[in-house]
Amino acid sequence: MRKTSNSITKASVALLGLSLLFTAACKKDLSPTPKTDNDASKLSTNAIGVSGPKGVCYVEVNSNDILNVGKYTLSTGQPLFDIGIIFAANINYNTSTQKAELFFNPQVTTVLNNKATKIQPLQAKGIKVLLSILGNHQGAGISNFPNQAAAQAFAQLLANAVNTYGLDGIDFDDEYADYGTNGTGQPNSSSFVYLVTALRQLMPNKIISFYFYGPAASRLSFNGVTVGSKVDYSWNAIYGSYSVPNVPGLAKSNLGPAAIDIQSTSSSTAASLATQTVNNSYGIYLYYNLPNTDVHTYLSSVSNALYGKATVKLP
Repeated sequence: MRKTSNSITKASVALLGLSLLFTAACKKDLSPTPKTDNDASKLSTNAIGVSGPKGVCYVEVNSNDILNVGKYTLSTGQPLFDIGIIFAANINYNTSTQKAELFFNPQVTTVLNNKATKIQPLQAKGIKVLLSILGNHQGAGISNFPNQAAAQAFAQLLANAVNTYGLDGIDFDDEYADYGTNGTGQPNSSSFVYLVTALRQLMPNKIISFYFYGPAASRLSFNGVTVGSKVDYSWNAIYGSYSVPNVPGLAKSNLGPAAIDIQSTSSSTAASLATQTVNNSYGIYLYYNLPNTDVHTYLSSVSNALYGKATVKLP
């Protein structure tokens, strides 16, 4: 469970509720393909240049620069990280309209409004940039939309944001919703399925990922439709551990059982988890909490295990 996510909401000073609102990396192919309910193979995993799992990295943009994702390469020049995730936008609850709204705090707003200098430089390196969606202690979350229309309406807000800011997709994190607050409903079995189904229709060629945690993790099927048939990736949410997300429909190449917090997981543990990932043929390695300081030595302990190459930090 994330240790610092509450800072997102505490730092969210007023007012920006939105109701609208590589080139593949040299290392691995990230081009998503349209999903169907029977598509179990998901994305291509043919490596380009360097074989190995894709690196996915969350950045707490309240305190760290998303551009740091692009500052680390393998010693042979390929980007270390294939996906950078802006952590995080929020699901707020409008008590007047009784609807979920998409909310950006000031730091997230700065990143998105400056896409030419904060997002596009990463994309120019072949790195995909996603926006994480997180609860905000107001009772609204990805697991309690009261009906299909409400889920579809929120999916539209997300698709609008992806299109407006030139993002490569959306990541879902079912934490901090505080279900029941403001008279909202408890998690139900249809909500998350309705949401990812609608979002996939709106974004057939974008990435949708799921941080395997919270009520949504046990509500992955409804009326014969599975979340795994709609999302591209899922990864473990407990840092310093190795646990395969149970998302039926996703192949091993689209799952990340290893998760580390760069600022708290030891380098020996990070390396061990990387070795397990390779030995068991999983396709994702998850990093969280990339700081502004130079951590290339720490990251080398991972990249040497994943790819047999050290990590270099660019100026």
